[in-house]
Amino acid sequence: MRVGVIGGGQLARMMVPPAVALGIEIRVLAEAEGMSAEIAATAVGDYRDAATVLSFASDVDVVTFDHEHVPQLVLTELGERGVSVHPGPEPLAVAQDKLWMRERLTQLGAPVPDWAAVHDEAEVADFLAAHGGAAVVKTPRGGYDGKGVRVVRNADAVADWFAVVDEHASGGALLVEELVDFRRELAQLVARRPSGELAAWPLVETVQRDGVCAEVTAPAPGAPAELVAEAATLAESIATGLGVTGVLAVELFETADGRLLVNELAMRPHNTGHWTIDGCVTSQFEQHLRAVLDLPLGATTPHAAWSVMVNVLGGPVGASMPERYAGALAAEPGVKFHSYGKPSRPGRKVGHVTAVGDDLEAVRARARAAAGFFEG
Repeated sequence: MRVGVIGGGQLARMMVPPAVALGIEIRVLAEAEGMSAEIAATAVGDYRDAATVLSFASDVDVVTFDHEHVPQLVLTELGERGVSVHPGPEPLAVAQDKLWMRERLTQLGAPVPDWAAVHDEAEVADFLAAHGGAAVVKTPRGGYDGKGVRVVRNADAVADWFAVVDEHASGGALLVEELVDFRRELAQLVARRPSGELAAWPLVETVQRDGVCAEVTAPAPGAPAELVAEAATLAESIATGLGVTGVLAVELFETADGRLLVNELAMRPHNTGHWTIDGCVTSQFEQHLRAVLDLPLGATTPHAAWSVMVNVLGGPVGASMPERYAGALAAEPGVKFHSYGKPSRPGRKVGHVTAVGDDLEAVRARARAAAGFFEG
């Protein structure tokens, strides 16, 4: 079995250990030399170039992704050449454009914030007037980790975005949404294989700092059983309704009045699921490989009552994570450390740590202390 992964980032890197364990041959098309997944990079090239991608895909059984940015024209050509692509072009189109995502979720009846496509400042002003004078504006394409997202209270706050929005990709529109009064952010991950089998992990709580995921607690503390069941059912219905194959991450708001609203979707392994590597019988990375190959899915049972994953953001100044291992490993022998092989840079995700156990506060303290060895 040969799986080709387009994109050489940390998600592709973390697919390598389960692939080795399962005897799956994994190949990676990296964007450049020296990327996180270089250990499995069998090709380096532009994922936007159809000839490059077709050449890479010519001798693998299935193509999957480290990111959702491969152009639709390239995805379509892969399909026309008979290449098995998971997830396919239609679901990926939803992940690639936030306006299309909102439209499809609305069509499916999924709960989402009130939203509109806006083409000029006057339409933004109208939306602000109807929603208490504040809203969230997003660029339909290209935004991630807080980029391409602004909380606005004046229509002219996004005038610069209207000047550059891609008319061909998004019809010259931006996405505007209500500013949700939420209690906390949650995430529900599910996996779906082409034959339809689904598997869900526990609902988790996420903490964002400056628009970037900083910490994940599994399961979400204090979540009522009805909310947990609702989140799993919602994610499974979205995966089925959109035809997603592989891992789907559904990022959610738990509103102040106890409702769930869908914030974002990701159709690949996701930062909010990294805890599953050390915290579950089957990690999201193993499950993704199983799913895209249409193999039976693994159990998602946690190993312990609690898991806490803390991202290492920025990394140690002038050093790499492994250069701080002597102190970190000695101080926290029960914590698992994951380096992405990236140079330190402010705000960059260079790795993560995960602690598991039966006492939430103790587990959280250990994970935070372990991550602290790589700060400054």
